[in-house]
Amino acid sequence: MATLVLFHAHPDDEAIASGGTMVQAAAAGHRVVLVVATRGERGEPREGVLADGEQLWERRITETLRAAELLGAHRVEFLGYVDSGMVGDPANEFPYSFASADVEQAAARLAAILAEESADVLTVYDHHGGYGHPDHVQVHRVGHRAAELAGVPRVFEVTMNRDAVRRQLQAVLAAEEAPADGVPDESEMEDFGMPESAITHAVDVRAVLGTKRAAMTAHESQIGPDSWFLQMDDDTFAGAFGTEWYIEHGAPRPDGEPFRTDLFGHQ
Repeated sequence: MATLVLFHAHPDDEAIASGGTMVQAAAAGHRVVLVVATRGERGEPREGVLADGEQLWERRITETLRAAELLGAHRVEFLGYVDSGMVGDPANEFPYSFASADVEQAAARLAAILAEESADVLTVYDHHGGYGHPDHVQVHRVGHRAAELAGVPRVFEVTMNRDAVRRQLQAVLAAEEAPADGVPDESEMEDFGMPESAITHAVDVRAVLGTKRAAMTAHESQIGPDSWFLQMDDDTFAGAFGTEWYIEHGAPRPDGEPFRTDLFGHQ
C-alpha cells in the first residue's frame, strides 16, 4: 500500500477538488494525509454561522477535521500560514501570508511531513492554481519544491478540465435555448483549469459522491444549504464533480491515449 499526501491551500479545497480521490484511496487501503497551507481566515462566513466570540479560523479548522474524517484521512496538518485573499487583495502582502511566503522555507515545512510519511504520491495544483488564486499558485510552487527536497517519486497537479466545462456550458445553454455567445470564449477561460490535452488522469469518483458531498457540507461556514454546490440535482452534481482531474508531473499523456485512471500506477 502507498501513502498519498494531498496539499491544499484552504479548508474546503480538499473536499471540492479531491474528496472522491481521498475516499477511494483510503478504501483501497492507502494511507491518506491532508496538509492545508492556511486556515482560510479570509473567507466570508455565512451569516449567523459563527458562535458568539468564535473566530472564523477556529471554525474552519473544526470543519476541516470533520470533513477529513468523512473522507478517510489518517492525518491532517496545517502549515500555519495566513490566507492571502484573492488576487490584488492587500492581504497578499500581509505578514506571514502564504502567497508572500519564502518558497524554500515553506517547502522545507512540507518536505518534513513528506519525509516523515515516506510519501509515495503528492498532489498539488496546476501552474496557475486552477483559476489564479495566489495561494493556489503558491501551493504549486511550494509543493513541487517540497517533493524535490523529500524525494517524492510521483507528483500530480489537481486541475479542472477546461474543455469538459465548455461542453457542459454549451449543453446547458442549448437546452435553455440561450444564445451561443453566452458561452465563455477561450480567452475568458484561459486561466480556468487546463485543456484536455494536458491532463493525464481522470479519476471517476461517482461511486462516492454522497461522501464527497457530505464532506463539502461539513464546511458549513462557507458552503450552506443555499450554495450552488448543494442546490444541484444529483445528475448535475455528478457531471460537475464526478470526475477529478490530474496532471502527472513528468509523465505526459501521448496523443490518442485514454486518460489514466489511478494515481497509484494502475490503469
